[in-house]
Amino acid sequence: MHLLSIQRLLGLLLMMFSLTLLPPVVVSWLYNDGQMVVFLDGMFALLVLGCLMWLPARRFKDELRVRDGFLIVVLFWLVLGLAGALPFAMSIQPEMSITDAVFESFSGLTTTGATVLTALDNLPESVLYYRQQLQWLGGMGIIVLAVAIMPMLGVGGMQLYRAETPGPLKDTKLTPRITETAKALWYIYLTLTIVCAVCFWLAGMSGFDAIGHSFSTIAIGGFSTHDESIGFFQSTSIEMIAVVFMLFAGMNFALHFVAWRSLSLKAYLHDSELRTYLTVLALVTVITVGYLYYTDTFIVVDEALYAGLFQAVSIGTTTGFTTADYFQWPGFLPVMLLFVSFIGGCAGSTGGGMKVIRFLLLLKQGHRETLRLIRPNAQIPVKVGGKPMPDRVISAVWGFFAAYVASFVVIMLFLMATGEDQITAFSAVAACMNNLGPGLAGVGKNFTALTDPAKWALSFAMMLGRLEIFTLMILFTRAFWRR
Repeated sequence: MHLLSIQRLLGLLLMMFSLTLLPPVVVSWLYNDGQMVVFLDGMFALLVLGCLMWLPARRFKDELRVRDGFLIVVLFWLVLGLAGALPFAMSIQPEMSITDAVFESFSGLTTTGATVLTALDNLPESVLYYRQQLQWLGGMGIIVLAVAIMPMLGVGGMQLYRAETPGPLKDTKLTPRITETAKALWYIYLTLTIVCAVCFWLAGMSGFDAIGHSFSTIAIGGFSTHDESIGFFQSTSIEMIAVVFMLFAGMNFALHFVAWRSLSLKAYLHDSELRTYLTVLALVTVITVGYLYYTDTFIVVDEALYAGLFQAVSIGTTTGFTTADYFQWPGFLPVMLLFVSFIGGCAGSTGGGMKVIRFLLLLKQGHRETLRLIRPNAQIPVKVGGKPMPDRVISAVWGFFAAYVASFVVIMLFLMATGEDQITAFSAVAACMNNLGPGLAGVGKNFTALTDPAKWALSFAMMLGRLEIFTLMILFTRAFWRR
C-alpha cells in the first residue's frame, strides 16, 4: 500500500476542489447576496489543508496498484463530502448543523438529490448555485476528471477509473489511453450540459435557473433552485425538455461517444441494455398514465400523460425532479415508481440504482435456471447483444445483488431503530442507496425531520450507492489490508 503516494494525490485533488468554490464567489458578487466571504474562507481553508497533505508527500510518485485505487476513491469521496460541507456549515443563511451540512454535501456529490433545506426560493443565489454545481461535479465523478489530467499529477489512472466507473463492465475503454477516455467522457458531459441549458433558457427559464437545472438534469441529481422543483415553472415545454435530457443522461455515455465518432445511430439501435432501459421506462409510463387517468387523479388525458411521463422518467432514471407530490398519488403508484429506481440508469451513465445491465443479466440468469430445471445437462449461455457473458460477470452480478440487499436491510433496520416508521425508513434508504432523492411518507418532500444518526446512516448509504457497494465494502475486509 503506497500510503504517501495516496496522501500526495489526495492533497492535490483537495487543492483542485478548493478552486471549484470560485464560481460561487463570482455568483455571490454578481447577486450581492452576502455569501462571498463564506466561499472565500472555505476555498482558502481547503487550499491550505490540501497543501498540508501534499507537501510532506510531494516526492512520492509510485504507480498506483488496484487496491490503492479503491482506497483513494473511497477516501477522496469521504474527504470531498466533508470538504463540500464546509461552505454549508459556515453559512449564515441558511444556518445548518454539521450533520445537515454533511448530509447536503454528500447528497449533492453523489447526485442523490435528497435535501434537508427548505424555503429554497429565499436562499442566497450563491448557495443555490453551489448545490447545483456539487451535483454536476459528482455526476460524472470528480475522480474521472482527475484521471483526465493524471499525467500532470504523475500517477497512472486506470486503477482509479476501474474503481469509480459504474456498472459491471469496467474494463471497456473508449480510446486506447485512459486519459483520452476520461477526456472523451467529459467532453460529452459538458456538451450535453450546455445544450440542455440553452434549451431550458429558450423554453422560458432565467439564465440562472437554466444553468442550475441543466447541471442537475445531466448529472441526474434532482436538486432544484425552487421548492416546487420543475413544477415551479408550470411549463410543459420545460418538462418535456427535462424528460429528453434525463433519458440521454441515463444512457451509457460510451454509446454517445461511439455515435458521435461514427456519426451513426447504430450504436444505440444494437445495444441490448438501452432497449431494456427504454422498454422499462415506457412500460412504467403507460401504467402510470393509465392509472392516474383511471383514478381521476387527472381528469384531462393530456395532464395525466405529461405528469405520468415526467414522473416515470424522473424516478426511473433516479433524477428525482418532481412536478407534483407523487408520494400522495393513489394506490400502488408511489411504491411502483420507487421500485423502478432500483433498476436505475444504464452502466456508464450518471444514473443511480443497480443499473439496467445488472437487471437484464438477473432476468436472463433466472430464465436460464428455469430452463435448466427442464434440461439439467444443457449448456445454456447467458447472452447480451448476441455475445455470451462470462460466468465471472454473472457471479459478480449475483454477489452485488446479495450485498445490495443485505446493506439495504441493515441500514433500514437502523433507521427504524432511531424511531422512523417502516415506510419512511424503507423509502429513505431506497432513495439514498439508489441516489434518487425524494422518498415516501416522512421523506416525501425533504429529509429535515430525520434524526442526526439517521442522516449519518443515509449519508453512508449514498456513498454505498455511488460507489456501487463493493468499492466501499472491500475496505472492511481483512484480505484488503494484508500485504
